[in-house]
Amino acid sequence: MCKFARQKSGHIFTKIVLIRLRTKLFYIVLSIVFLTKGNAVLYGQKETNTAPTSNVKNATVISTDTILKKKKYLESKVEYFGKSYAKFDQKKQIITLMDEAVLKYQDYELKAGIIVFDYKKNEVYAGRLKDTAGNFIQYPVFKQGGNVIEPDSIRFNFKTKKALVWNSRTKQQEMYINAEKTKKENDSTYYMKGARVTTSANLEDPEYYFLVRKMKFVPGKKVVAGFTNMYIYNVPTPIAVPFAFFPITTKARSGIIIPAYGQSNSRGFFLQNGGYYFALSDHYDLALLGDYYTNGSYALRAETNYGSRYHFTGAFSLRFENQITGERGFPGYAKQNIYNIQWNHSKDPKSNPNSRFSASVNLGSSKYFQQSLNLANLGSQLNNTLSSSVTFSKTFKTVPQINFTTSANHTQNNQSQMISLTLPTLQASMDRVYPFAPKSGIKKGFIQNINFQYNVNGRNQYNVKEDIFFKSEMFKNGQMGMQHTLPLSTNFKVFQYFSFTSSLNYNEVWVNKTIRKDYDAAAGAVVSSTVNGFDAFRTYSISNSVGTSIYGTFKFKGKGRLQSIRHTMRPTLTHNYTPGFNQYYQNYTSDAAGTVLRYSRFESGIYGAPTSALANALDFSLVNVLEAKVKDKDSTKTELKKIFLLNNLTFGTRYNFAADGFKLDAFRMSGGTALFKQKMNVNFAAVFDPYVLNSDKKKIDKYVWNDGGFLRMTSANITLNYSFNSAGDGNQNENTQGLRNGGRNDDLFGSNKEPNRTDENEEEKDTFAGFYNAIIPWDINLAYALTYSNALGENKITGNSLMISANTTLTSKWTLGASTGYDFQNKGVTFTQLRINRDLDSWSMNFNWSPFGLNPYWGFFIGIKSGMLSDIKWDKNSQPDRTLR
Repeated sequence: MCKFARQKSGHIFTKIVLIRLRTKLFYIVLSIVFLTKGNAVLYGQKETNTAPTSNVKNATVISTDTILKKKKYLESKVEYFGKSYAKFDQKKQIITLMDEAVLKYQDYELKAGIIVFDYKKNEVYAGRLKDTAGNFIQYPVFKQGGNVIEPDSIRFNFKTKKALVWNSRTKQQEMYINAEKTKKENDSTYYMKGARVTTSANLEDPEYYFLVRKMKFVPGKKVVAGFTNMYIYNVPTPIAVPFAFFPITTKARSGIIIPAYGQSNSRGFFLQNGGYYFALSDHYDLALLGDYYTNGSYALRAETNYGSRYHFTGAFSLRFENQITGERGFPGYAKQNIYNIQWNHSKDPKSNPNSRFSASVNLGSSKYFQQSLNLANLGSQLNNTLSSSVTFSKTFKTVPQINFTTSANHTQNNQSQMISLTLPTLQASMDRVYPFAPKSGIKKGFIQNINFQYNVNGRNQYNVKEDIFFKSEMFKNGQMGMQHTLPLSTNFKVFQYFSFTSSLNYNEVWVNKTIRKDYDAAAGAVVSSTVNGFDAFRTYSISNSVGTSIYGTFKFKGKGRLQSIRHTMRPTLTHNYTPGFNQYYQNYTSDAAGTVLRYSRFESGIYGAPTSALANALDFSLVNVLEAKVKDKDSTKTELKKIFLLNNLTFGTRYNFAADGFKLDAFRMSGGTALFKQKMNVNFAAVFDPYVLNSDKKKIDKYVWNDGGFLRMTSANITLNYSFNSAGDGNQNENTQGLRNGGRNDDLFGSNKEPNRTDENEEEKDTFAGFYNAIIPWDINLAYALTYSNALGENKITGNSLMISANTTLTSKWTLGASTGYDFQNKGVTFTQLRINRDLDSWSMNFNWSPFGLNPYWGFFIGIKSGMLSDIKWDKNSQPDRTLR
């Protein structure tokens, strides 16, 4: 017996349900009469075009007899929909759907203009429709799990899993595949004919593609292709291979890194930046790269990135270069080895709030950034110092709390080639203890605010030249020491407005080496010898200070934007008393005449020597802050804006009552401000000497104002940094690699971005709002430095330079940049770099040029952005012929 289920017009899908039949004669006869009708056709309305337009109003429910069992053709529930036309032929067991047709069966989903489902043969066909203009619309979309195919038409068998697809379009990660004809053998293998492989987002007219005559495609794994050649804008190129293999995976895969080639005048032909990439796991990888030159020079590099989510991230690189210039046995032959080590590590503080570990390492040869043959170091050639720090700290939640830190630090001067290495530094401190404070409430008065603290600092330090770094001579010159400090202090209010602080500081230093000075009559000179063994000295000092804050506000009554100016002054007077510790000083004969001088055996120690002279000094400092409150330009905002006019304008000096002469120290001034809507940062400093110079340009103990003057400026400097752009937000381009190399984080000294790398995630923006109304983005970064010196009456400018970098986007595809500067003191142009970048949609092209200087160069690169095809590139650059020195 058959039952009819009526469906509401709002329903989208029709479900096929099997219902057990009763065996009553009446219902059996009724079922036989119905089944002889042949088939059922449902129409929304009469057809006027290719397909009707009204919704399906009825659906059919099929049921089977429990006695006369028939073959079961449907293995699962079928959901289908046709906007204009749905035909359910029970006799032929065919479902025909048209206009936005949808069919869901098992784990398959099919959408198309027309769908014909023969569930007797387990076969479906899907195709397109034409609109009134004759254009094809409603292309099929076939989904199975995560795989999606968008062909012109498809024929698929649900049972055998085989299919024929015409003009299929599918995407695997960044790769698009468009094939004229595709044969699907099963869920994991496709055979394609006339396939186009590209990473271009424009599938209808890609700017480039690889035409593959025959192809085997395994979704999520690989593409194996026969004869393949590249087409650029449908024009065939001679770039072809007899066969090709494209790996497809959601994880990183190991593989060869194709090198760039070129020629150097002094080192011959070369291969550069070639090697192998190891995808070791989801948490770390390794890239081994190298360069080789036909004259014997070579370079090796190892780079790794690692990380664990919510725990830590880091990167490590080791670079070594063996450089040869000239021919062995001929004049001009030179050879040197240079290296550079960089390590950056950061720990997520949430993983363990009580311990922290960080690393920022940049050490190596002082000449590395100047002599390196790898162009990744552009813009870092002007670095004068290298520095490193590896730090581990832990907090012990005791009472009182204890903080422990151990670190390794390194500083290196690239000019003098002196290295200072502290390995390690141990530091521990105990939180302040208030022995007389109440257990709860506010501490009041002199007694309750008495507190003490304990700090210990230990160091193992080496100061050596670069040529003996990490050699046996280095460890012979190492120094060890430990410093203990115990400050005892208190603070309280005086006359309600003054804050008074008093402290007693005890200091004890332990060292493992001291020195001894003797006069050698035979050599006629003073000889210093090292005395190994434990030794210590102890010092103390007393300090008292009083300070307050003075506020003054001037209000404006006018209707302008400026409402008021507030001036804040924080004067502080500090008295320091330190006795002379003469017990740590000895006499020695300095010459043949018997001249006796004094020295301390601790003076070459890492914590210095105790003072031998009594210090009874009064320090004065005055900090000024000047700020204004103005109305916002937006009249709807009632809250006033705060603008800093002068930030920390500080004056300070010292008067030592115990000094034999020159009791008054120099006056020092420093400050800063921000101008032009906080976009220009201005910092300045100056030193004023109160003593006059005699005719021999020597300072004498006589004040300037005694000769009718005021103060004599001995030095001054001012720096300005101004960043602005067309958007008006003051943002600037970041130069992460430059900062990592020890330089700046902007591109004032050139960009450090490697010329043979592309940014896949670079956001594309159309900067043109119209043909005649073009918005051209730009940004400019300026840095100006001026230094004045007059310590000995020379009265001259010792430094005067201007650096500038500018970038502009002429169109959404063209970007220009330049970095240069001028040294007004030495009258010369500083490091200059020109940059041109062209976005070629799926490709990237850039040109970098340094036209003059110590290391002029040029470099050109063009390649595919996608990381899957990053080896398809052309990289050409000049190698600067540097003289090894």
